[in-house]
Amino acid sequence: MTDPTTTARGLSLAPFRATRFSVADADLGSRLSPPYDVISDADRARLVKSSPSNVVRLILPEDDEASLAGGDRYAGAKALLDGWVADGTLAVDDEPALFVYEMQTPDGAATRGLLGAVELRNPDDAVILPHENTMAGPVSDRLALMSATEANLEPIYLVYDGGGAASELVASVSDLRPVSEARTPDGVTHRLWTVTDAAAQAAVAADLESRRALIADGHHRYATYRQLQADHAGTSGPWTRGLTLLVDTSSYGPQVHPIHRVVAQPWDQLVEHTRTVATVSEPMSVTDATNLLADVEGFALVLASSPAHAVLVSALAPEVIEGALGAVVHTPLGGLDITVLHRVLVEQVWQLVDTVDNVGYAHDVDEALAAAVATGGTAVLVRPTPVQAVADVAAAGLRMPRKSTLFTPKPASGMVIRRFADQ
Repeated sequence: MTDPTTTARGLSLAPFRATRFSVADADLGSRLSPPYDVISDADRARLVKSSPSNVVRLILPEDDEASLAGGDRYAGAKALLDGWVADGTLAVDDEPALFVYEMQTPDGAATRGLLGAVELRNPDDAVILPHENTMAGPVSDRLALMSATEANLEPIYLVYDGGGAASELVASVSDLRPVSEARTPDGVTHRLWTVTDAAAQAAVAADLESRRALIADGHHRYATYRQLQADHAGTSGPWTRGLTLLVDTSSYGPQVHPIHRVVAQPWDQLVEHTRTVATVSEPMSVTDATNLLADVEGFALVLASSPAHAVLVSALAPEVIEGALGAVVHTPLGGLDITVLHRVLVEQVWQLVDTVDNVGYAHDVDEALAAAVATGGTAVLVRPTPVQAVADVAAAGLRMPRKSTLFTPKPASGMVIRRFADQ
């Protein structure tokens, strides 16, 4: 992902004055939240119960927050944010800083990167590369919240090929005491170190100025950053940058998982339609089917109606793929399972309009199966797309179907907030 020839100027990650919770350890853990787009209603209720000061009240404001501002939940989030700063629940750092941020999973694996305010770039600059399509609804929602609160409440997540001064700085903090540390209910330990040294910040800037990065997570938030910037066109201000975690994939990179689909059509109907264009196995358990899925070369996925009832789909007819994909068939995008699923099976074979009402999302197998059982639909279980394949799609200026990749672990919302008034 490093290619100095693509632009005369690459990434720019600036220090900023952060807003952070004024508690530590277990108390801090109770105030953190997963990103807004993976939180169910039950999750939100649990988080608020863990602490009335949980950041989920800012990133997903509801009736309680709306009551603070005449029924407007976005303005209510602004009132809550300002109130927490005023009463000391949140504190604003005295000086601008970059941050080293680490997420360590229960098995000891660590993902570590730099938190800062990234300069927003047009995709045509080939500096910050998206790889997924976005949906208008989430962008509109995030824009309303960001405009009202005048803050970046959650970071986007960028990955890049590092190995320079920025990566060396990230590695250098291991023996230092973090300024904050917390464990979230998923068992992930989150640690934060501040970098206020001017020489270190300058070395990071020099290292990144010829580099580019891939959006791993936060396509809708990045689209929101850019829309807010466009709304202030011709003016300079805090909206020209956005809160970002930048991770070097060569040293402290994340894991990539699939995001499964749940299709609003009965399993037996989809199986019969699929059988006309592909090889479909005899029914088996989901465990057996997914074990076989991992070893299939070429296109493959699993269709399941319950844990005990699934089929492996493979060997989709080449002429069907070529007919449906057209010009992208021989591009990095055309070779991905997730592309073939949406453009060939969903749109052509199953004859469905590719909307979230017809094709929903599930972040793990159990969630997908539960949704299929509850709705009488079908869980479509897919394999993860390798990081390099994602990067190849982005570098070619192409877009994967929305919600195609799940990078983990994810930054905890609430570790760091970037308020515009403090920049």
